Amino acid sequence: MKPDVLLAVPIYPATMEALDRLYAVHRLFEAADPAAFLGGVADKVRAIVTSGGAGADAALIAALPKAEIIACFGVGYDAVDLGAARARNIAVTNTPDVLTDDVADLALGLIIDAARRISRGDRFVRAGKWLQGGLELGTALRGRRLGIVGLGRIGLAAARRAEACGMFVAYHGPRPKPEAPYPYVADLVELARRSDVLVLTLPGGTGTRHLVNAEVLAALGPKGTLVNVARGSVVDETALLAALQSGALGAAALDVFADEPRVPPALLAMENVVLQPHVGSATHETRAAMGQLVLDNLAAHFAGQALPTRVA
Repeated sequence: MKPDVLLAVPIYPATMEALDRLYAVHRLFEAADPAAFLGGVADKVRAIVTSGGAGADAALIAALPKAEIIACFGVGYDAVDLGAARARNIAVTNTPDVLTDDVADLALGLIIDAARRISRGDRFVRAGKWLQGGLELGTALRGRRLGIVGLGRIGLAAARRAEACGMFVAYHGPRPKPEAPYPYVADLVELARRSDVLVLTLPGGTGTRHLVNAEVLAALGPKGTLVNVARGSVVDETALLAALQSGALGAAALDVFADEPRVPPALLAMENVVLQPHVGSATHETRAAMGQLVLDNLAAHFAGQALPTRVA
């Protein structure tokens, strides 16, 4: 008999097809009445499959008393109530490593876009404005100073890409990493002050909420650029809007937002902002690899084996 799995949100289609082959899948996202739906499967569901953004809150965990594992399709798991999972001895897994390069690629793309006005130039040409004159000059990457907040797998990959463009890298985090080949700056405001571009690649969650605040943005300054490929929660979005509107911050390039998919209208109207719909890992190759890790973790759990990527 196939184990029962709750699929909280849609994920990569090929992964959902594989789940259907291997398990009895219950799609919460298709339910007209989620509470009634959960009540109907509460005595069967042994696993929850969710995304990093959707997670699994305490209410969902409590509604499924037989759940044994929460498998996150994503590297982030800040939306999972780890305390509630721990209290029930529910294993939590994620999908690290496989999305590192794609997210780092996007970070570099956003840096280049903000500096060289790629998105703005596209709009400029489409609107017929080139007939009236040229686009304003951009800024070269070579020689610019890049500050990375969170030198984990993604941060390190982004740093190496930036170095290839001639940028000078420094970083901030909870503690220095002796193996890192870049200068460590213990104070985030000081790192922002020393940087032309500040890239965020740190985890989300309560511990990093609004870490990038008005003081950090002011230190980055009117010629500085903020790039966020982490979580919207790590930036005080109200302070970001104010800094961009006043000119206290020069530009921003954002893949994540505080209340996705809702983006503040003021951001939509700004020419000095590059916007993406949270697509850091959005390639077929990476999403397939993420899906395989979800499947591998589920298979290992139901076989009584060690989980490949269990969250500590």
